[in-house]
Amino acid sequence: MKKLINKIENVITEQMEGMAAAHSSIKINLEPKYIYRSEETKKGKVVIISGGGSGHEPMHGGFVGLGMLDAACPGEVFTSPTPDQMFECAKKVENGGGVLFLVKNYTGDVMNFEMAAEMLNADGIKTQNILIDDDVAVKDSLYTAGRRGVGTTVIMEKIVGAAAEAGYDLEQCAALAKKVNSRGRSMGMALTSCIVPAAGKPNFDIDEDEIEIGVGIHGEPGRKRIPLTNADEITTILTSAILDDKAYSRPLREWDFSTNSWVEKELTSDAFKAGDQMIALVNGLGSTPVSELYTVYRKFNELCEAKNITIARNLVGSYITALDMQGCSITLVRADDEMIKLWDAPVNTAGLKM
Repeated sequence: MKKLINKIENVITEQMEGMAAAHSSIKINLEPKYIYRSEETKKGKVVIISGGGSGHEPMHGGFVGLGMLDAACPGEVFTSPTPDQMFECAKKVENGGGVLFLVKNYTGDVMNFEMAAEMLNADGIKTQNILIDDDVAVKDSLYTAGRRGVGTTVIMEKIVGAAAEAGYDLEQCAALAKKVNSRGRSMGMALTSCIVPAAGKPNFDIDEDEIEIGVGIHGEPGRKRIPLTNADEITTILTSAILDDKAYSRPLREWDFSTNSWVEKELTSDAFKAGDQMIALVNGLGSTPVSELYTVYRKFNELCEAKNITIARNLVGSYITALDMQGCSITLVRADDEMIKLWDAPVNTAGLKM
């Protein structure tokens, strides 16, 4: 293992200290760990908070700032943050408008964010959780019950963050987040594994002449392992899986403020169709050159045009990574005019500026 680290036990603390030193727009708290905006949250504004295991940078800490998140809670590498982190973080930044947690669908994240929401609601701070589960690769994985939460997270944080800046209330922000999630699909692949510092060895074994299709952002296995092939064929496999994904419904837990309890609801996701306009993300997983991502985007754009699907807005780069994994993911979110307007709103964070 060759990494730019000091002591393994200090990896997250030192990374957070470096971020704060580099970016005056954010501050950090180390006990418990969270990252938050330097400027106090505007009175009555809904605060948008996310988090998860570290190792996916710039997500989430790199998206704290104007137009996106108010705060983020980093866990240890590939490990969920704890409920007390979210609780203390929310108490720090909440300013009368309530809290919206954006939560990727991983078992530890879901459980801990739900516990934090219960604690905050009991403390009189209105808090709602919205789940992201956009990975079309597998229904269940080593880390999840249901689909994993991946690239749609970045797009949701941008759109809902802009809505909160524009004055949407908690109910409106939550409804918008559900809409984004229901319209998002993602699929990834890996050429290599990644190395977690505490483990000191690759998360999984893969031969030099193999690739993993449908890999998770922690190195979880995907749909299949195939012989190494060229960029166009890989892009076609990923894009086809996204565009061919069927409409489906799944259960959704929401906090009911009238009964002060969780309630089960259904979220329906429609299939993509000709004529749709999209926000697209072609994302690197940590060790993929941007030049290769543009090679992927070239073929991806061609495939969308052939299906009469318009990419109205796009991002190409590494926004949700898996440490030093070489590979990429593609995300499509079907966008309406409201979502496009919010996407175009100003954003100024360490990891994304527009």
